[in-house]
Amino acid sequence: MPQFDVVVVGLGAMGSAALHQLARRGVRAIGIEQFTPGHDRGSSHGESRIIRLGYFEHPSYVPLLRRTYALWRELEAQSAAKLVHITGIAEIGPPDGEVVTGTLAASRLHGLPHEVMDAAECMRRFPAFKIPADYVGVFQPDGGFVAVEPAIAAMIAQAQACGAEIQTNIVVRSVTQQGNAVRVETSAGAIEARTAIVAAGPWLKRLTPALPAPLRVTRQVQAWFAPLDPAPFASSRFPVFLLESAHGVHYGFPPSGSGAVKIAKHHHRDETADPDRVDRAVTEADEALIRVALRDHIPAANGPLAAAKTCLYTVTPDRDFIIDRLPGAPNVFVASPCSGHGFKFAPAIGEILADLATGGGTGHDISRFRLSRFS
Repeated sequence: MPQFDVVVVGLGAMGSAALHQLARRGVRAIGIEQFTPGHDRGSSHGESRIIRLGYFEHPSYVPLLRRTYALWRELEAQSAAKLVHITGIAEIGPPDGEVVTGTLAASRLHGLPHEVMDAAECMRRFPAFKIPADYVGVFQPDGGFVAVEPAIAAMIAQAQACGAEIQTNIVVRSVTQQGNAVRVETSAGAIEARTAIVAAGPWLKRLTPALPAPLRVTRQVQAWFAPLDPAPFASSRFPVFLLESAHGVHYGFPPSGSGAVKIAKHHHRDETADPDRVDRAVTEADEALIRVALRDHIPAANGPLAAAKTCLYTVTPDRDFIIDRLPGAPNVFVASPCSGHGFKFAPAIGEILADLATGGGTGHDISRFRLSRFS
């Protein structure tokens, strides 16, 4: 008889959420992490991740976002921790750009609260920004950010409180279908379970070589700057933002407790990386890719570099997620190469994975995330 009902490989955002959802249903579950949950070698670290309802990537994400907001609030109540911080979000760019047109399409289709501002009004309300006269801003009052490391800790703690087991600093070497069960070979021995969820982020392809999807791991940089003038960054004057310009898409957050403003470039250089050998040193060239947007559009933030970290995106060609069974292994589910925009969805994806692992299906529409699109 298998030792567990479900084994979850990887305890970043998606694996932690899946383990929590499984444990609260009374499922015998174990989570395995090769480092320590909340580590800085993958994709689930760096203080903050944006959360928003009007989704420029595609309107079909909105129903999943509505569910994920509710589940984050449930987790906050269970853990007595503040995880979601609502600041509003300003999405700024050319009126025909990807960010503005996509956000408006999703917001209008789903009847989401939003406000469209011309450049002058945007800069009056949010004086840190300096934008061309033909740009517009879309403000969503429900936007904000999720506190990353506390969120991971809360999901892990709640999973353990509901009976889940955790093994950390254990390397998974293989995940294979064995009859009607699965066998997970690790550096500490084998684990048998009825079902496996592989949520290994940048290491997903290595553990599932039969995955029929061309994934790329890319190196990203997050940076924190000490503002030259802190006044424009007061909480009421500087929300979470997305800014599309000639320099690409940059995003950022209100000042942290240290007073530094976190800003990064989405799809920083799009250079392929090996997650075990990636260069984690942040260079002057990395910094320059972020500073160019500060210089032209957020000059008050263009102060000394206070801190910088690398993280990793695992990217599909269409930049949508993958949530599906592994071909040839019906008891193995693969989960969410997030393509740089998945963290906010973690509780809802965890719920979907728990549905799939225990019942084979889910009430959520995950047709966009099926592997068949790559066939």
